[in-house]
Amino acid sequence: MTHARYDFASDNTAPAAPEALEALVAANTGFTSGYGTDPVTAKAADLIRELLDADAEVRFVASGTAANAVSLAALARPFEAVLAHEHAHVCTDETGAPGFFGQGVGLIRLPGASGKIDPAALTGPLEAPDVSYRQPAAALSLTNATEYGTVYTADELRALISPVKAKGYGVHLDGARLANAAAAGFDLKVIKNLGVDLLVVGGTKAGMPPTEAVVIFDRALARRFDARLKQAGQLPSKGRFYAAPFIGMLGSGAFLRHAAHANAMARKLADAMPFRVTHPVEANGVFVEMDEAALSRLHAAGWFAYRFLDGSVRFMCSWATTGEAVDELSVTLRSLV
Repeated sequence: MTHARYDFASDNTAPAAPEALEALVAANTGFTSGYGTDPVTAKAADLIRELLDADAEVRFVASGTAANAVSLAALARPFEAVLAHEHAHVCTDETGAPGFFGQGVGLIRLPGASGKIDPAALTGPLEAPDVSYRQPAAALSLTNATEYGTVYTADELRALISPVKAKGYGVHLDGARLANAAAAGFDLKVIKNLGVDLLVVGGTKAGMPPTEAVVIFDRALARRFDARLKQAGQLPSKGRFYAAPFIGMLGSGAFLRHAAHANAMARKLADAMPFRVTHPVEANGVFVEMDEAALSRLHAAGWFAYRFLDGSVRFMCSWATTGEAVDELSVTLRSLV
């Protein structure tokens, strides 16, 4: 029986990068205070502030779902809703976590090509009258890079954020693949000027053991944020082990260097792809048009890939993807056509 290879199933299937693991080992010495009050956490937070060139609060949590859901709960009250792309992770892959952590917070799903919200789609929800029987919009959630591997420009984000901020609403940016967006040319230092209140800097998909950073640009939201995290089970006593991987990745430059490699592997795969590519390849994902028979033959050949939300088949590259693996997969794909 052929054992499935998960090289391209998700960037979550990759191992942790050596730079992240070395930092974990380095942090595993001596005694220190807990719950994120230790020097390791402080250093990691400083490196994230340096990455973003921003004076912001930083917290570390165990998963992107927790980071997103706790953030949205901080921006909207239980009787309000968050605007998001209809295929955003918060809408499709978090088992109602925003509503759970937000005690009823709703989601308003918006359309848009290749994972980017169509600015025109904001008009209706933002202009809708407040009525007692419908959850009104109170915040906007954006994703960069998007679920389809496309990358918002600063101007595209500004066009979406400006009308939301004009209403006095909050903005959350899901950066599960922020490193890949940066490696594709998105300037991380502009985020602080866009009106983003809460940013998630993805660690797990960037090559770290499970960890995500929540960056709080609006310091008013930092009040009692630790209490919010504690109630959500996201304030670990040994917090240094969530923070340490960021030291290894940011201090060495591996955060962006590995993301650039993942992006390059996606481009290499796209250039060799015999199936029609359905979305622009800008970050580390390649989405293709493939019928069920071809997908079944791909699985039978030992490669695992997912059929995604829009019906395309998704191939994700990671820091650990090799050129040889891309070549091997490409040979198999050509045999399926």
